[in-house]
Amino acid sequence: MMVYLYASLGLLCVGLALLGVFLPLLPTVPFLLLAAFFFSRSSRRLHDWLLRHRQFGPMIEDWNRSGAISLPAKRWATVSIGLVFGISLALGVPGFVLGIQAIVLGAVLAFLWTRPSSG
Repeated sequence: MMVYLYASLGLLCVGLALLGVFLPLLPTVPFLLLAAFFFSRSSRRLHDWLLRHRQFGPMIEDWNRSGAISLPAKRWATVSIGLVFGISLALGVPGFVLGIQAIVLGAVLAFLWTRPSSG
């Protein structure tokens, strides 16, 4: 029964990671790491597929090897975060919401840019 639960959670995490590719505030790599964890406990085939995936595999390997995030991923995340904040400004989002966004997005950027870079 746990095998099916872990496989389902792994597939859910892959789905969320795919959404994260297009939605700037939804993190891709953490969901991929969770998916790899769940697949390692449920399906060798899915685990191997994820680690060999052309796009996702290198991200997981970089993180597992050295806690690194690729420089292009850091740049893309920074641009996305800037766009999201810019859209909020353009839409006239209330100041207290902008303040919360600035704190959260600033923390995300600080985390990203203090990790080692790969690639």
